[in-house]
Amino acid sequence: MPKIGRNDPCWCGSGKKYKDCHLSLEEKLAQYRRNGVKTPVRSMLKTKEQIEGIRQSANINVAVLDYVAEHIGPGVTTEQIDQWVYEQTTHLGGIPAPLGYNGFPRSVCTSLNDQVCHGIPSADDVLKEGDIINVDVSTIYKGYFSDSSRMFCIGTVSEEKRKLVDTARQCLEVGLKEVRPWGFLGDMGQAIHDFARENGYSIVREIGGHGVGLEFHEEPWVSYVSKKGSEMLMVPGMCFTIEPMVNMGRPDIFVDADNDWTVYTDDGLPSAQWEIQVLITENGYEVLAW
Repeated sequence: MPKIGRNDPCWCGSGKKYKDCHLSLEEKLAQYRRNGVKTPVRSMLKTKEQIEGIRQSANINVAVLDYVAEHIGPGVTTEQIDQWVYEQTTHLGGIPAPLGYNGFPRSVCTSLNDQVCHGIPSADDVLKEGDIINVDVSTIYKGYFSDSSRMFCIGTVSEEKRKLVDTARQCLEVGLKEVRPWGFLGDMGQAIHDFARENGYSIVREIGGHGVGLEFHEEPWVSYVSKKGSEMLMVPGMCFTIEPMVNMGRPDIFVDADNDWTVYTDDGLPSAQWEIQVLITENGYEVLAW
């Protein structure tokens, strides 16, 4: 980290002197580090200009999910959802972030029933009454990244599936109550895990949330089976996803050997996930994409 003089311009581009901008925050971070606390590095803290760019990307992401919500239903194929996402994203000036990412072949992830995440859209997957599906949209706009997903119940679903979907959404609300500057990611992680277990569900251990904004996936990695007071300190300027994967049965998962992408529950029971993108602010948080 380059050393900046107190009277030098702040690294964030605010135009203020360092002493009047980020100096006190970085001194506070240094004290936490001396006490053995895991803290974000400077590059993980988004500047005002970057935050505005991420917001614009998130606006597109939300608009695309809104379009899917208006059109999804029985008889729709997941390939059709992929076409909607590509057409709507590009129409609004964005680029679908999943397309070509590490070889991913589609513009969106569509995960049905016992698919936990990273489902690949297909003409063979036709939505029917009783299905639940996660549609995970990610957008690049002018170099800035956004990422959020929603669950959709297709037609009339069973009471068990409905409860799973509702509980997965409530996990986000429970987690958000623990999101605050100078708190720990583990505070949120334990709150989510406890709530899921109290309702009879499990949380996937191996896959978590992630930083996002300047890249599709950044630090920190965000666990939802963590402990209060553990993991990275939440600091103003951090931007990451909250996306616990809630399983009806056991937390165990496996990856499809044929496509090396799609993650399934090991016991074949359904899984549900909602994803939001949040920014840590001086006084709390801002949900950028839901």
